[in-house]
Amino acid sequence: MSLGTHLDELVEKHRALERTLEEEMQRPYADDLRIAALKKRKLHLKDEIQRIRDGEGLLQVH
Repeated sequence: MSLGTHLDELVEKHRALERTLEEEMQRPYADDLRIAALKKRKLHLKDEIQRIRDGEGLLQVH
């Protein structure tokens, strides 16, 4: 797998986590522990994406 493909997969996983997090937060009885875990995973992905972009000299995309 190329680094670009890996980066694309990480970005998609980050977006999917964002959608899941938004859905969980909209629930009437949202699970605070699940929300915290999702945020932690999302932050980990963001950090990994940034490390790859920094190493490759790629522009940051939000």
